[in-house]
Amino acid sequence: MPFAPGLRSCYSLVGGLVYFGRMLDKIRLHAAGRLHADYHTNLGIGFDGRTCGFLSITYEALKTRVLAGGCDEDILAWAYQQGGSRSDDDRYRWNRFMMKIGWRDDRTPILHDRIAAYGLAGNPIETFFDINEFDEGRDPVATRAWELKEPRVILLMGVSGSGKTTVGRLLSQTLGWRFTDADDLHPPANVAKMSAGQPLTDEDRAPWLAALRTHMDARLAAGENTTIACSALKQVYRDTLITDLGCVKLVYLHGAHELLHERLLLRPNHFMKPALLDSQLADLEPPACALVADIAQSPEEIAALIGRTYGLRSPS
Repeated sequence: MPFAPGLRSCYSLVGGLVYFGRMLDKIRLHAAGRLHADYHTNLGIGFDGRTCGFLSITYEALKTRVLAGGCDEDILAWAYQQGGSRSDDDRYRWNRFMMKIGWRDDRTPILHDRIAAYGLAGNPIETFFDINEFDEGRDPVATRAWELKEPRVILLMGVSGSGKTTVGRLLSQTLGWRFTDADDLHPPANVAKMSAGQPLTDEDRAPWLAALRTHMDARLAAGENTTIACSALKQVYRDTLITDLGCVKLVYLHGAHELLHERLLLRPNHFMKPALLDSQLADLEPPACALVADIAQSPEEIAALIGRTYGLRSPS
C-alpha cells in the first residue's frame, strides 16, 4: 500500500482499543478525497467489519457519526451507547485477538503471500498489524508497538485569551508531563510584528509551525508525554502539526468574544494585543475532530474534562 498521510498505526489506541482510530482516519480521509484508492476495497470490511462487529454497530452508522464531527473519544462513546459498553477484559481480549491475526492461524498463508507481494521479505513480520506497519514505513518491532504504550501530545488550540497556557500548565502539572508554549517558538520577527499590533501572515507562521512540528516529533520519538499550547487557527496549520490523531489529541478552547477581549485587557504586557483578537477570530476555522471545551468553565474544570475524556491519570 502507498503511504497515506493522516492514517495512524493499527496499534494506536482510542479508549483502550486498537485499530478503532485507524478506521476513523480512513472514513475521514476517504470523505475528504485524500485516501489512496488502494485502501478503498476494504472500507467497511476486513478489520473494519470485525471492529464494528465487536462494538455491535454497523459501518454505515459509524460513518455517518464520524462525518458529523467530534473527537475519537466522543465517537467511541456513541458506539458504546449504540451497542453497549465493553469492559476492560473485553478490550484486553479484543486487542490481543486483533494484534495476533496472521500468527499461526488460517490467515498465515495469506500473510506470507502479501509479504512477498509487498517486497517485505526479511522483515520480522508475524501478523497483519505488522505488515501494515512495515508497509507504511513504521517498525513495530523496534518500537515494541504491541506494548501499547504510545506517548501522547495534548494540543490545546484557540485564539489568544482562551486560556491555552493556563490550562496547559495546570494539566501538565497534574499529570507530571512536559509543557510547551508555542509562543516561545516564534522567531523574533513574528514577535516584533505582533507587539506592533500587526497580524501575522501564513508566510510568517510557516517557520514557526515547522519548528513546533519538529519539537512535537522529537517529544514523541523520545516517548515523552507533552502538553502544548498553540493557536493552530486554520485547518492547514493543524494538518502541518498533526499526522497521527492517536498520539496527538486536539482540544479546542472556545469562548465568547466579550470574555476573550476581557481576558486580553488583563495582560497588558503580553505581545499579543487585544486589537488583534478580531483578526484571529476571522482566521479561526473551528476543528471538526477535537474535544471542545467552553472557556466559561474554570481551568480546573477544563483540565478535569480533558483527563476524563482521554483517560489520563496523574502519576501515583
